[in-house]
Amino acid sequence: MLKFLLSAALIVASLNVLGETQDPRLHARERYRLHPGDMLVLDYRLSPELNQTVTIGPDGYVDLNVAGAVKLSGLTLTEAHDLIIQQDSARLNDPELNLQLKDFQRLYVVVAGQVMNPTRIEMREDMTALQAIMMAGGFRDSAKETKVVLFRRLNSKDDLAEVHILNLHRIHKTEQLEHDMALQAGDVLYIPENNATQFGKIMRIPNFSMSSGVPLY
Repeated sequence: MLKFLLSAALIVASLNVLGETQDPRLHARERYRLHPGDMLVLDYRLSPELNQTVTIGPDGYVDLNVAGAVKLSGLTLTEAHDLIIQQDSARLNDPELNLQLKDFQRLYVVVAGQVMNPTRIEMREDMTALQAIMMAGGFRDSAKETKVVLFRRLNSKDDLAEVHILNLHRIHKTEQLEHDMALQAGDVLYIPENNATQFGKIMRIPNFSMSSGVPLY
């Protein structure tokens, strides 16, 4: 009985360790955040005359009937709702707002460099780096699969990006999936040639549109 209990404890401990060591990059996906070009519908239950449909401008702001100019870009829909209510409360008594996302800019990632079909891929579901590369036709023979470069934008104000180097060479076993990485909207994957140069940890996102025919924006 003691031996059985010890074995069970070891199994539970092993599962806990596996759970702790799983790379969260493969599972985490943030809630959608508003972007310039997104269209919102404001529906006031008690004051329908204030209802309006607005589009977030290139600067991230919308011009609202009650709250005036409010920056919503970068917020989730819930955060945007709470901010508008906060601003409205200066003029309205207990405003009740139903905020709806009517239309939005399609989320996408860019795959450039040594793939068969450099392209921009719409993100309709969770996607990893290797999946995106396969959707772009797979690696060319000249690709350096051990040095795939992922540019992840630090913020929406400039082109500075965090740089990740991924080793995606011959990933076919479960234990090798840790080398893959879950993508986020706006990520740029660059597959260099075998004689690739070095990349720093923080860089400006290169413009691949001239070489790959892929517009980034």
